Amino acid sequence: MGMGKGFFHPRTMAESTCKTKHITPFRGWCGSGCSVYALWGHREIKNMPRWRFILTRLVERIWFRAALIAALSVVLALAAALLAPLIPYKLSLSIGANAVDDILTILASSMLAVTTFSLTAMVTAFSGAASHITPRATKLLIEDATAQNALSTFLGGFLFAIVGIIALSTGIYGGQGRAILFIGTILVIAVIVLTLLNWISRLGNFGRVQDAIERVEARAISALDHYPGPRLILQEERHPDAGACIVTASKTGYVAHIDRSQLSEASAEAGVQFTLSAPAGTFVDPTRPLGWCDGSVDAEQLDRMRNAAIIEPSRDFDQDPRFGMVVLAEIGSRALSPGINDPGTAIAVLVAGQRVLDSFSKLDVDTVERAPHVIDAPISFEDMVTDLVLPLARDGAGMFEVGIRMQQMLGALAQRVPQARGWLLDLAQQALDQARAAIEDKRALTRVEDAHRSAFAEAQVPRDVAERA
Repeated sequence: MGMGKGFFHPRTMAESTCKTKHITPFRGWCGSGCSVYALWGHREIKNMPRWRFILTRLVERIWFRAALIAALSVVLALAAALLAPLIPYKLSLSIGANAVDDILTILASSMLAVTTFSLTAMVTAFSGAASHITPRATKLLIEDATAQNALSTFLGGFLFAIVGIIALSTGIYGGQGRAILFIGTILVIAVIVLTLLNWISRLGNFGRVQDAIERVEARAISALDHYPGPRLILQEERHPDAGACIVTASKTGYVAHIDRSQLSEASAEAGVQFTLSAPAGTFVDPTRPLGWCDGSVDAEQLDRMRNAAIIEPSRDFDQDPRFGMVVLAEIGSRALSPGINDPGTAIAVLVAGQRVLDSFSKLDVDTVERAPHVIDAPISFEDMVTDLVLPLARDGAGMFEVGIRMQQMLGALAQRVPQARGWLLDLAQQALDQARAAIEDKRALTRVEDAHRSAFAEAQVPRDVAERA
């Protein structure tokens, strides 16, 4: 996007403000601190190695927790025979352990029905989210901890009962073993009841539009808070210098994760500085660079740098803050389609997006060290705003309610980030022009125009915000 009237160039802005106590300049862009691009201090987390990222993704799979709890249930049922000597024989006669056969039979039949019901509810929610919200939101529902715990617990309870019944029929339990199994069954039932109550309370909102909006908002804020690169007001293209060693992607897809530790080690061995140009969420192919080095590297080091990027077929929320804004815009755009015609959802999306952008501008600075020999890719306020606003301005141009809320949001952002006021004013004017072309009711259009004038009226900027300028 070009720089219209009122824009502030990020270099000029940052160099003029980096002396304030709130801003930590990003040094190392060219290796010597010659460029200062960071608007706000950014949060950083420790570099996640490739194996840990893969393990984290594995644990998030819906089958992983179910398989783990199912295995533990089988172990618990069989462990009763081994723990039998711990129970005094007289105690085993007094606690009613003989009733365990009937209890396990009831538990097995009921848990099979409850597990089937839970699977049906989850599949229905996934299908509804894909059809009526956006297919990109289904991943967040699949990863829901409450849903996974419920399914895993019910399946585990069923297997516990089945294994217990089979073990009882083989006679491996004595009287003491049956007592242990009885106590274990009571504990399993207690866990199942608590899980079922939690699952019932969750079902009332699971998979609804507002639930999806809140999930996407939370993941976008989390990804933004942990983004390891600098933050800019406006996006700025970066290009390698002549003679730089280009590192291209190994296959076509979206960057899901960058192992910065591996990049740092390979760059240190080669004695070069690696500039990352394709952070998580970037579409790459074998002709597009992941980044470049300021010197030559051998084939082995080049492969290590290339393999530091995990490339997958689709984008992911974890390390890609912009993807959260894209998905929010998709939810709002679908709600504005003629078949649904729900401006209230689009307004809720704008409110959620504004909260994400508020998180972008928080003035807190962390001191976690960056990966040495790696210059990280920045994320810009401009990209985050346009990812959300442009689709909604297009699809909601004919609805004055959406237009009014959009003007109010852009005006509020202009007050919070005064350096971006000129660019935000241009974007608000673009949305207003689209509304003028789509709204036929003059009175409704007048309301949008009034909202625009009110949002961008010259007003006193709050003191704490003005100190950033």
